[in-house]
Amino acid sequence: MDVDDDGKFTTDMKGDGSTSSITPDIGEKSHTSPVPITNDEFWDMLQRERRGNIRVRSLSVEHLTSPVLCMLGTTYNIEPFFFTSSINWIPSRYQEALSHGKGDHITITLPFVRTIQRELNSRSSTAPTPRSPATPRSLQSLSTDNEINTEKPLKMLNGDVLFIDLLAIHMVRSTDKSTIISYHPESRLVSSAKRLHLLMELVGDSVYWQNIFSKSKDPTFLFLAILWVEVILFKYTQESDVLKESRVEHTHDLHTLQAHLLHYQSLLHAFQLSVSFIDKTPNPAMESENFFDEQRDVSNELMKKECENLLNEIDRLQKRREMLSKRLKNVMNLAFANVNIRDSASMRQVAYMTMIFLPASLIASIFGMNVKEINPGTLGTIVLYAEVTIALTAFIFYVVVTLQTHTSFHKHGASLWKRAVWPIILPGRLWGKLKVIRRPVTPP
Repeated sequence: MDVDDDGKFTTDMKGDGSTSSITPDIGEKSHTSPVPITNDEFWDMLQRERRGNIRVRSLSVEHLTSPVLCMLGTTYNIEPFFFTSSINWIPSRYQEALSHGKGDHITITLPFVRTIQRELNSRSSTAPTPRSPATPRSLQSLSTDNEINTEKPLKMLNGDVLFIDLLAIHMVRSTDKSTIISYHPESRLVSSAKRLHLLMELVGDSVYWQNIFSKSKDPTFLFLAILWVEVILFKYTQESDVLKESRVEHTHDLHTLQAHLLHYQSLLHAFQLSVSFIDKTPNPAMESENFFDEQRDVSNELMKKECENLLNEIDRLQKRREMLSKRLKNVMNLAFANVNIRDSASMRQVAYMTMIFLPASLIASIFGMNVKEINPGTLGTIVLYAEVTIALTAFIFYVVVTLQTHTSFHKHGASLWKRAVWPIILPGRLWGKLKVIRRPVTPP
């Protein structure tokens, strides 16, 4: 994808009006499409002189192989860390090879959330996963109980699937030949490279972005447009029905949704840091004598405005994520409350059953007493039983009241000795309260 000086998007790399792509052969059992061009032809294409009116070129790399990696690294002087961090899903953002007035290299690697629609999910497919991007898991093999693993695709009740995709972009910024290289992990369901290429065509057809590209010569705006596209996809993910399944009858899935929402918080934070990185890393090529001060001012103002708009959109997504998280927490609390109500009803039924057998238990205890009124020949009597029971109950009540520091039987903060004589002090306190109550109130 090329962006011309007039802000128009074209897909002509060979210069003959055709679109070129390379899909390296990875074996007889591979599922890749036939190779349109060979590695040698791709190398010649990279070395071919660009047309003079090309401001920035975007290359989307999928099914990355060693020859293609070496060709890209040699042609554009790319550090190996970009490829290692991309292949291993390591989030990163950094600037290198800074040369004021000439250009630099900037890299952003971050994961984001994508949605597979119901009709696409009905096919046998695979999606990329952070742990094993080279060997994706089958969506049809997902467990139905939605185990809590935020790195696995999340199958929703409406048939859609959420999964984590990768955005890995390396940009070579210069005064005349800027290049954006994006790496895309393998996915047999949807080609990330082709999807990004299609979305970039939609950006090129946008009057809003064409107006920006016509006002500013800074190629970083294409980088920013890619971030805008991914944030919009994140927005559609959150605003679709897949995150609105908060009915109580699906409480076994609520904890899974909550875990994914917490994971999305970190993803949005990474997006926020990436946009701030773009805002705080101006293009050093704009300091060249090829640009006027007025052009720099217009470009800086537009960049600040677009970054601020993008940060505001990310902040809105953060607030919506918090709202969804609170909704889920509210539903989980309601579910636990319903469980407690059911448990209370069960305990009440058990208590009712106990009350039915309580008279029989009382009679059995009475007839089991060793008193001579019931069991002749024993020494105990009912009077002795009553005396011992009343005395022991009174002693236990006295000890409990004495050890309590907050009670109506003695003053607050009373010492242990005053609490120990509360049976003696209590009648005087009660008599004093009665006198206050009986005292007539004199009219003013």
